[in-house]
Amino acid sequence: MTLLILALLIIIVLFAVKNIRMQLITRPVFAFFKKVLPPLSSTEKEAMEAGDVWWEGELFRGKPNWDTLHSYGKPTLSDEEKAFIDNQVMTALTMIDDFDIVQNRKDLPPELWDFFKKEGFFALIIPKEYGGKAFSAYANSTIVAKLASRSVSAAVSVMVPNSLGPGELLTHYGTKEQREYWLPKLSTGEAVPCFALTGPEAGSDAGAIPDEGIVCRGEFNGEQVLGLKLNWNKRYITLAPVATVLGLAFQMRDPDGLLGDVEDLGITCALIPTDHQGVEIGRRHNPLSMAFMNGTTHGRDVFIPLDWIIGGPQYAGRGWRMLVECLSAGRGISLPALATASGHVTTKTTTAYSYVRHQFGLAIGQFEGVQEAMARIIANTYQLEAARRLTTTGIDLKVKPSVVTAIAKYHMTEMSRDVLNDAMDIQSGKGIQLGPKNYLGHAYMANPISITVEGANILTRSLMIFGQGATRCHPYVLAEMEAAAMDDQSEALERFDNLLLGHIGYASRNAFSALFSALSGSYFNSAPVSGCTKQYYKDMTRLSAALAFITDLSMLIMGGDLKRKEMLSARLGDVLSELYLGSATLKLFEDNGRQQDDLPAVHYVMQMRLQKAALALQGALRNFPNRPVAWLMRAIVFPMGNHFNGPSDKMAVSLCSGMLKPGPARDRLTFLCPDFDGDQGGIAEVEQAFIAQYKCQNLYRTLKKAQRNGDLPRKLPPLTLFKLAKEQALLSDSEYQQLVDADKLRLAAINVDDFDVL
Repeated sequence: MTLLILALLIIIVLFAVKNIRMQLITRPVFAFFKKVLPPLSSTEKEAMEAGDVWWEGELFRGKPNWDTLHSYGKPTLSDEEKAFIDNQVMTALTMIDDFDIVQNRKDLPPELWDFFKKEGFFALIIPKEYGGKAFSAYANSTIVAKLASRSVSAAVSVMVPNSLGPGELLTHYGTKEQREYWLPKLSTGEAVPCFALTGPEAGSDAGAIPDEGIVCRGEFNGEQVLGLKLNWNKRYITLAPVATVLGLAFQMRDPDGLLGDVEDLGITCALIPTDHQGVEIGRRHNPLSMAFMNGTTHGRDVFIPLDWIIGGPQYAGRGWRMLVECLSAGRGISLPALATASGHVTTKTTTAYSYVRHQFGLAIGQFEGVQEAMARIIANTYQLEAARRLTTTGIDLKVKPSVVTAIAKYHMTEMSRDVLNDAMDIQSGKGIQLGPKNYLGHAYMANPISITVEGANILTRSLMIFGQGATRCHPYVLAEMEAAAMDDQSEALERFDNLLLGHIGYASRNAFSALFSALSGSYFNSAPVSGCTKQYYKDMTRLSAALAFITDLSMLIMGGDLKRKEMLSARLGDVLSELYLGSATLKLFEDNGRQQDDLPAVHYVMQMRLQKAALALQGALRNFPNRPVAWLMRAIVFPMGNHFNGPSDKMAVSLCSGMLKPGPARDRLTFLCPDFDGDQGGIAEVEQAFIAQYKCQNLYRTLKKAQRNGDLPRKLPPLTLFKLAKEQALLSDSEYQQLVDADKLRLAAINVDDFDVL
């Protein structure tokens, strides 16, 4: 006891007496910290400062405040937004023939282009004072998703002007003159915008733009003015082939000191009419045969005045921050909208098709092998809708959640790939035969486009989610890095000392929380709700503490090397992502009013999220290079092993059985794939057949019972069976006709297109 008391007193003196603490703890720790953690590059620092920490910060710090999550509110549409969707969007859907657009025209029809321009589809984010709609991120996402349910090419043509592009950049940073000149033209469609960021040497590493703008004097409108001589080579630029105004990102240099003593000013953005002398719009690309406009642009020795810099000359060199802020918002709206539309379409069509398609005398939806894949489709669709809503909620709260939008972009586009793959497996021949009846083929073909744009998914996962998240969301690390970069060493040491005590307490709390939660089965963790979802909140708190603890030790042991261990850091990023997706799922359940028929989807999704998060932690520990530290972390995080086993077969069967019938739960997961009067497409065909067949379920039971009793022979063609049952008075005339009509719809739904000549 005496030794214990002495040890305790020594610890108290070490930490409580500042002079002793500074000499024996803070100074050596500070020196070690400066050694292992590399300084932030200027582009990394700008990226960190450009983004905001939102809900992901709570998840990363080990003790999420779930009441904060629920306080964000439910995303809703204004009356104006509802009216636009009910009228203009629904009208646009009636004008879309995606097979004709992709296979024949290779472009949107002129009347659809005109309708989009006239009705303000390209002005969703532009302020009303300039003729725009000023719609919310949630409305923007909903509009793009509904269009994407019928045509990816049409949706992309609308989404690009409303994400990263001149409209958003001008709204946030443009001068008064630039906004007043360009925004009304963009609102009416008189000006069609594109934004040229990507080039042959700068893709995911957008900060490595080689295109240059050199400050010089030149002639403009007959006068000698100060401006820029531009040279660029860009590719993959959506809308470039039809654009009338080009947003351009380039490196700005002032070698002659015409603006001051800084030569390399940095990335800058300018707005240039495409008919300006020297601007070249190149030929079209062919992105997986999709029909949206995508191509190249070049310029050689193109002179523009400095006033064409977005924001004016004072924004020279500030383009990287502008791009990071705008890209994070667009990344959280457009691509997740396309992904969610894939989920809604596949859920609607696959549940319907599985009901009307029969093999071996049964609807294929009754086979457990099919149900396994169908359960993943339904669960992923619920997850996609949940993530779409939570992510747009953050954007509409006017935060710039760069880590959250990276999570949304990566995981939602990957889930889109999963649901399309599963739908193709189930619908098989129906899915692969292209034609007017086919509703999966073009979305399946286009999916890799979403995965590659706005940052390739591999790099988004391995570099952005954890790379930014670990530093930006951590309550101490970024401030400690800033202290390490200070020139005044005494002031830096003083600041670091203030941070160190808090950091030690934070790390200790998370280690204890992770261990105690693991030993107690998260029993003592708090939850904001009661009932069947309560345990999910508790388990997510446990995994949050585990992530925070492992991250702290990883950064301490590996320092800057952690950034280069991309497979390891990606797994830690996956844990944060799974926690975010799980949060979105639980919030959607609450926002929907805790609907009981949503519970099968919620249970399946949450079991999957917890399993994937735990497996990612397990993978990180298994591959951690310092084995003694890895054993210590495993003993704290999984002292009794990993018992997050994922959804059971019983859950999959329950989820499918609830969705193989019309009802509110199915409607909530398919509303982005709307019906409209006169729809003759493949989606309408299979849905009408599904409804008609479902209404005949009692009649089919009568026929099955008669077959079991020997009153009707087995294995007869449907029409022959119906006729025989009518002759034996087992069916009335009206019942017979109902079955005949339903079977006609069934045959139309399972048939595919054929052609004389391809």
